[in-house]
Amino acid sequence: MNGQYVTGEPGETTGYAIVVPTLGRPSLRTCLRALAAAGGPPPARVVLVDDRPATAGGAPLTDVVPEPLRPLTTVVAGGARGPAAARNAGWRAAGPVPWVVFLDDDVVPGLTWAADLARDLAAATPRTAAVTARIHVPLPADRRPTDWERNTAGLATARWITADMAYRRTALEAAGGFDERFRRAFREDADLALRVTGAGWSVAEGSRTTTHPVRPADRWVSVRLQAGNADDVLMTRLHGRAWWRRADAPRGRLPGHLAVTGAAVAALTCAVLRRPRAAAVCGGLWLAGTAEFALARIRPGPRTRDEIVTMALTSVAIPPAAVRHWLRGWFAHRRTRPFDASRVAGPPSARPEPEWERVGS
Repeated sequence: MNGQYVTGEPGETTGYAIVVPTLGRPSLRTCLRALAAAGGPPPARVVLVDDRPATAGGAPLTDVVPEPLRPLTTVVAGGARGPAAARNAGWRAAGPVPWVVFLDDDVVPGLTWAADLARDLAAATPRTAAVTARIHVPLPADRRPTDWERNTAGLATARWITADMAYRRTALEAAGGFDERFRRAFREDADLALRVTGAGWSVAEGSRTTTHPVRPADRWVSVRLQAGNADDVLMTRLHGRAWWRRADAPRGRLPGHLAVTGAAVAALTCAVLRRPRAAAVCGGLWLAGTAEFALARIRPGPRTRDEIVTMALTSVAIPPAAVRHWLRGWFAHRRTRPFDASRVAGPPSARPEPEWERVGS
C-alpha cells in the first residue's frame, strides 16, 4: 500500500493492516493468494504471526507469500502461546493503522473482499469498535454433513468470530487486546467483543464475504474440542452467567454430560460396594443417556458406517472429557475476578476521531 491517508471525518474509508496467526498449514498459501487477488484498496501491511513452536522447524512463512504482498508482509514470532497471544503480537506489530483485520489462516477471502472491506470501514461510526464479515462454510451437496462438518458450519452464524473481523485499533488499545488466558481458538473472540461492548462500543455487521472450508479432521476431534469447557468457565467468571445470551452463544450439552458421567461414576461405585441392583440402575441410566446423545448426533448426519462408528465411540468419550475440562476450568479460574467495564475506555461521544498520519511507504 502506497500512501494510505486517513482523516478524522466519521465514516470515511480508513487504512488497515491484516493480521494472520498461523501454524504454517498448507491453507495459508491459499488464503494469501486470495488476498492478493482480491480487488479493492490494498492493506498497509500484512503481519503473519508464526505461532509454531521453536522446535517445530518447517519452511519460512515468506516462502508462501505471493509476490504482490511481499513488500507489505512482516513475519513476527507468536511464541506458541495460542491464537489470542498471536493476534496481540500481530496487531501490536502492525504499525499505526486505524483498523486491524484479523483473518484465520484457513479462510479464503472473496474476489471483491478488499473493496467490500473498504465500504464496511467507511460505514463505521466513531463508536464502532469492530466490523464483522459474512462467513460461508461450503458443505457437501450430495449428502448430509458429518458431525465435524456441522460443527464447522456453526462458524457461519457465530456472532463475533475472528476468522474475519476488523477491529479499530483504538478499541483494541482501550481493551488491552485479546485475553491471553484463552489458549485455544475458542471464546477469545466473544470475550473481547463483550469487553468492548460493555464499555459502550458497538460491533457492526459488514458486507464482505469470506469462505471458511471444512478442514480435514480425525475421528477424535470432537473429544479434543471438549477442552473448550474450561474456557466457558473463564467466560462465566469474567462476564457472569448471562454471557451466553449476550454473546448469542449455544449452551451446549454440559448439564447432560454431567448427568451421564455422574451415572457412570455411580454405577462403578455401586459395583465396587457390591450393590448390583443399584449398579444396574445407574448403568442403565448411563447407557440410555449415551445412546440418546449418539442418536442425536447420528440422525442429522450421512449415516455411513464410518460416521456411525465415530459417533458411537466419541459419544462414550465426550461426556467424561467435558466434565474433566469443566472441573479443570473451575480450579484454574477459581480466583478470577469479574470483568470491570470501567477499566476500558469508551468510544468518543460526539467529537470526531483523531487524524491519522500517513502510513506505509
